[in-house]
Amino acid sequence: MTSASMRAVPGDIPSLDRLLRDDAFGPLLVEHGRSEAVLALRHVLDALRARIANGVPRSDLEAHAIAAAANDFLERRHRPALRRVFNLSGTVLHTNLGRALLPREAVEAVAAAMTAPVNLEFDLDTGKRGDRDRLVEALLCELTGAEAATVVNNNAAAVLLALAALANRRDVVVSRGELVEIGGSFRIPEVMRAAGARLREVGTTNRTHASDYIEAIGARTAALMKVHASNYLISGFTASVDIDALAAIAHERGLPLVADLGSGSLADLSAFGLPREPTVRETLAAGADLVTFSGDKLLGGPQAGIVVGRADLVRKLKRHPLARALRVGKLTLAALEAVLALYRAPERLAERLPTLRALTRPQALIEAQARRLLAPVQDALGPGCEVAVADAQSQIGSGALPVAALPSCALAIRRGKGGPSLDRLDAALRALPRAVVGRIADKTLWLDLRCLDEADEAEFLAQLAHLHA
Repeated sequence: MTSASMRAVPGDIPSLDRLLRDDAFGPLLVEHGRSEAVLALRHVLDALRARIANGVPRSDLEAHAIAAAANDFLERRHRPALRRVFNLSGTVLHTNLGRALLPREAVEAVAAAMTAPVNLEFDLDTGKRGDRDRLVEALLCELTGAEAATVVNNNAAAVLLALAALANRRDVVVSRGELVEIGGSFRIPEVMRAAGARLREVGTTNRTHASDYIEAIGARTAALMKVHASNYLISGFTASVDIDALAAIAHERGLPLVADLGSGSLADLSAFGLPREPTVRETLAAGADLVTFSGDKLLGGPQAGIVVGRADLVRKLKRHPLARALRVGKLTLAALEAVLALYRAPERLAERLPTLRALTRPQALIEAQARRLLAPVQDALGPGCEVAVADAQSQIGSGALPVAALPSCALAIRRGKGGPSLDRLDAALRALPRAVVGRIADKTLWLDLRCLDEADEAEFLAQLAHLHA
């Protein structure tokens, strides 16, 4: 048979109705239904018609081949937009990858809240409407020493609500060195402006003194604000005012002090071998009247903005119209309650809280994992890539402890003779069924294994068979 006779012509393309009656399409109809099967078939047949002028093998027009192409189309069509990935970037709290992972207890609590009615705003004791904050308020007060608490959808929202409720059309005094920009180009001055508060900058970028705050306070001052340097560091010739001294200045003049802790740790991280961060309890004890912080950073919980502090000030926040717009739903509260409950046994946090477990994972264990994976990864990538075990430096991420480096270990991949470019290999890894996210630096693709749970090793290796670089 000549090569020409093996090429299809337009009349060879089977009809849609005939294909639907073919046994090869039975599984497709059962799994996806007739409407989706028809949609997929039309897509495949249109593609064949577009290709046929350039020559299409007759084998591509066989029913099983068209069914396979239709199935591939539907798999791509039905693949969720939000997908699980392997975070091998070296950043534990990676904002773009969802930050903190929830512990089993939180996942179970969310599942329970999703599948049955819950007492979200219903007081089971009185049979009347309740307050959704009460689900976590007692725990937050117990763990921080606060009088009251409220929860909104992220820390930027917490700052926005606090300023809108306490300082609308009035001045808020902040050190110039604390006017930070957070992810997505959101800046403290812009958040203040959106809240209707007027920024009163004091001091300089590197040095601010108590006298700067005192001189700035006037009849229009509503509050003093301190922003913790959780996502940047100014070093060298510097000066700043400690929270207790700033609280004394505020309280002598009858003003509240709002402290934005950003990452917000409830536990002393130094007890786990990590750099020390001021805790929420310490910040309140030092005199802050309101403290705002994130739920999905060092706390290790769901995305949330948490405000704790004086009961009278928290009540003002809860009565503000923005409070309803910024409130969280039952799933966030269910997850947050479960995570907060783990803090009652701080000695077990490192084993029960995934974020803390990843942050405290010993380098020796990560290196042992890297050596287990070295040979199979090299085999999967082939001779065009050179894979080696190398020391690496992980970072905490999401602005938390920006200069703290965590000794780690990585699979360092370099391009070999005739191998794919690192950009191409990086894209191929991201295209896997469970995308692998690494980072390229120094002509090397780094797969930092700090966040690869040993229980996920088999899945990681198995899908390398799908790698097409």
